[in-house]
Amino acid sequence: MAATLPGGILTAAIIALFLCRTTRTVTCELFPMTLSLERAIPLNNKMKLSELKARDSARHRRLIQSSNDTGFTLEGTYDPYGAGIYYTKVQLGSPPRDFHLQVDTGSDPLWVTCSSCSGCPNKTELQIELSSFDPGKSSTHTPVTCTDSICNSEYQSPEAMCSKNNRCTYTFQYADDSASAGYYVTDLIHFATPVSNGSSPVIFGCSTELTGNLATNNSRGVDGIIGFGRGDTSVISQLSSKRLVPKVFSHCLRGDDQGGGTLVLGEIVDPHIVFTPLVPSRTHYNLDLKGIEVKGQNLEIDSSVLQALENQGTVVDSGTTMAYLPDVVYDSFLNAISAATPVESLTGTYVADGYSQCFWAKKSISEVFPNVSLNFAGGASMVLKPKDYLTDGEKGWCIGIQKMEGSQAFTILGDIVLKDRIIVYDLAGQRIGWADYDCSRPFNVSGKLNRAPGSRRDASRGSPREAGTLAFFLSLICILLFFSICA
Repeated sequence: MAATLPGGILTAAIIALFLCRTTRTVTCELFPMTLSLERAIPLNNKMKLSELKARDSARHRRLIQSSNDTGFTLEGTYDPYGAGIYYTKVQLGSPPRDFHLQVDTGSDPLWVTCSSCSGCPNKTELQIELSSFDPGKSSTHTPVTCTDSICNSEYQSPEAMCSKNNRCTYTFQYADDSASAGYYVTDLIHFATPVSNGSSPVIFGCSTELTGNLATNNSRGVDGIIGFGRGDTSVISQLSSKRLVPKVFSHCLRGDDQGGGTLVLGEIVDPHIVFTPLVPSRTHYNLDLKGIEVKGQNLEIDSSVLQALENQGTVVDSGTTMAYLPDVVYDSFLNAISAATPVESLTGTYVADGYSQCFWAKKSISEVFPNVSLNFAGGASMVLKPKDYLTDGEKGWCIGIQKMEGSQAFTILGDIVLKDRIIVYDLAGQRIGWADYDCSRPFNVSGKLNRAPGSRRDASRGSPREAGTLAFFLSLICILLFFSICA
């Protein structure tokens, strides 16, 4: 079943049966949930391409530093908080306190700055008030000890280890020599709904020290990071393991000047969504890119360059601003774009910041530049219109898809190609889906909790009106059951 939810508003809806148990604390399933997203850098705040590329460089170092992939080093100066330009507000502890957290699909844990933190940001250029977590002021806080699973067996690593005082501590070391260190705690994360308030205990990090570019010189600091990676410690994995939400999340990032968007703990459904399988046994959201077409013509490249191997392949990452191609693929891509663009439609070309090809166009870019198709395993294609791979430069239009310098063979799909699309991360089905969409509009969200791994749903079954009506009546029935069973 599906219910229609407004995009870009901090809200949630109960559209499925409450499963309650009569314990000291009543716990009910609350799904799907939506959170509003804000941009750390508004789209109308112009930045040089060199600045954007430097910010992305830090992101890529963080992405690969936490995985088993090798050889992913980029040159340049960078700011690790440039890793994500979207953040959201969540509540932690008892009484609940607001924290503004960077949404990160490239890492797993949630961590916030601790009240005893050394080197944590005390000011920010963002229009938010910074907070820190004080375990002593939360009545529901409990420390994670050395006997907890996160601190033993497969979790035993430099990121989670036992301290002398029986605390489970962590150190997240980034490739630019910045780091976040602290200890794990368990406390409540809260989700507001139209008819009730839901909460669930989750394990997250309380950072007592930040160093390097994560520290006080970070001008775009937030209160921490909320991870939505594929690992067991991510928020989506923790909540879905307790059957509070489906093991799927979605986002819709607005590409207009207002920016922002919506993050959904659940599945946005749309009849136009196409899916491609995730590459198994990988840390990040790796896809199998089969080929690239420019104006319907395949790029003449060695297909082995695109293969999903340990040290190469394609990664979907909402924390990266632009998109990146391996050098040999980029050169072929740029040549194909130039060949498919009529010379008479241009007044000239130039190179920005010493590396980015730019154009002066006589007409709108949709009339001048070709469409690009990224073709993935399973027959799914992501069609990029000119607005999806060009950036508005100071003088003209510049290619927003950049070259991975050196011997790197990774393709990174960042916000420039993910914006104005529904993106579904289906961890239960081990697949990712997308569809073009105006993210300022309402959309349909699935409330189905259980689904067999690898199963496929036909999103076109049933009209939104029929689904919304069904959800409405089921919600009324469920609320009555809630009061009769759980009271």
